[in-house]
Amino acid sequence: MSLDWRHARSAALGRLIDAWLKVPSATVAVPQEIRDMRIPMPDGIELLADRLRPPGETPLPVVLIRSPYGRRGVYMSLYGPVFARHGMQVVTVSSRGTFGSGGTFRPFDNEKEDGLAVIEWLREQTWCDGRIATAGVSYLGFTQWAVAPYLDKPLEAMCVGLGASEYVSSIYPGGGFALDNSLQWSVLIGVQEQDLGGMQQIIPGFGFTRRTRKAMHTLPLSDAASAVLGRPSPFFTDLASNAESIERWDPIDHSAGVHAVTTPVAITTGWYDLFLTETLRDFTQMRAAGQQARLTVGPWGHGDLASLPYLVRDQLSWLSAHLLGAAAQLRRPPVRLYLQQADTWLDFDNWPPPSTSVPVFLHAAGRLEQMPAESLPDLITYDPADPTPAVGGQILIGKTKGQNNKDVEKRGDVLVFTGDCLENDLDVIGEVNATIHVRTANGHADVFVRLCDVDDKGISRNVTDGIVRLRPGAPVADDDGVVSVQVALTSTAYRFRRGHRVRVQVSGGAFPRFARNHGTGEPTLTATSTTPYAIEIFHDPARPSRVVLPVFS
Repeated sequence: MSLDWRHARSAALGRLIDAWLKVPSATVAVPQEIRDMRIPMPDGIELLADRLRPPGETPLPVVLIRSPYGRRGVYMSLYGPVFARHGMQVVTVSSRGTFGSGGTFRPFDNEKEDGLAVIEWLREQTWCDGRIATAGVSYLGFTQWAVAPYLDKPLEAMCVGLGASEYVSSIYPGGGFALDNSLQWSVLIGVQEQDLGGMQQIIPGFGFTRRTRKAMHTLPLSDAASAVLGRPSPFFTDLASNAESIERWDPIDHSAGVHAVTTPVAITTGWYDLFLTETLRDFTQMRAAGQQARLTVGPWGHGDLASLPYLVRDQLSWLSAHLLGAAAQLRRPPVRLYLQQADTWLDFDNWPPPSTSVPVFLHAAGRLEQMPAESLPDLITYDPADPTPAVGGQILIGKTKGQNNKDVEKRGDVLVFTGDCLENDLDVIGEVNATIHVRTANGHADVFVRLCDVDDKGISRNVTDGIVRLRPGAPVADDDGVVSVQVALTSTAYRFRRGHRVRVQVSGGAFPRFARNHGTGEPTLTATSTTPYAIEIFHDPARPSRVVLPVFS
């Protein structure tokens, strides 16, 4: 194949990608490419990197992308090459132990030290003018936060999509263990450098999808990864074995320095993204400290195909503003949110926007009312051998939003509380919280709370939810053995339409999204016993179980 033909083919492919992404016309048809550069680390290992830039030798700023998923391929072609076609110099680096880089990949552990060394090396190169910006989504967002708080000379700009400064909260939500996401990602990184790579995990037709789902039921969980991969996953073992001692992950929590980051940051996430709560926390910390940050939240889960054009356009506009002087790209309010079921975007000056806190109270006979009333507690029995199933929600692989909850709501281990038909549209925008008063036999239980939208046909669809794992003495019980459980549901922007009804579910879990609670206190990694146990839910004026909605008007 001639060089001219290759050039023409690359240019045509670039135009097709840019058209699908709906980005401005490229200024560079085919960027220059230097592959497999070696970047030395202080401990002697070398990381492999690719460099893309407009033709010429003039020193330029660098957009740094650090990834454990490889430097090329379909996914990476949506970022580095797009930025390079629009006049930027991009360096993509494979994380330690992945895709040719030396050392062993231990997720999260080396990203701070390696990132700081990469940036120091880049600034010494003659083709770099000393300015560094960063970009990327998911884990590639974490790699940015892993360095930003620690640099003496700040980055020029950061573009963080579907990622956060700390992942510990999302791995152990409410003190439990996010089994589905943890096992899925452990398997994904375990097969990604094989033939077909991660496609084996993502596409349902491949055996890994079915095997991974089946392995989530394995007891003990120490055998789960081996059931899929045929070998242990040190990372999954690390995650599950530290569910009761999460301080092991303190070194990879970079959230404490977010407020001091002076770099302008563009943040994009989705209402069903795995890291939504942590991402919103990063934004609010920056804004509270007076730093420059921009937030976009769309109707997406993690990795939704529909989110990719938004993610790329947001990052391209931010980089163009801060590296190429395209100041017009900054002319929008700091917060842009998609209001679900209204099919509209709303702009605000901050997050969360002003709202009115409206409590809805759990009542007897499955009612949801505006005031508490005298009633006896409800009783459910949770059986770890037949755990309450998960339907949708914030999962890495699978269906997330607006799933039909019909089957789970028929179960005897799920309490359902439903309000009257709405006379007007109800817009809920902001942080959703619940207080549930609970009594258990020995202090061990999970409390899962879900907010649903019931349409005029009676179909109940998930909007947002949260979970808390109870342990003896935490929280402290009253004289009757009842504990007040504070459950933070994920934030949302959602319109409950006129004629619909608001519904609240309360149950003892959502498996396999969250590892089952065995009720015995056995460690998550090695627990095997399955003994049913009772959970009482109180809802009376003395113990008013409720969900508080941020109502926007």
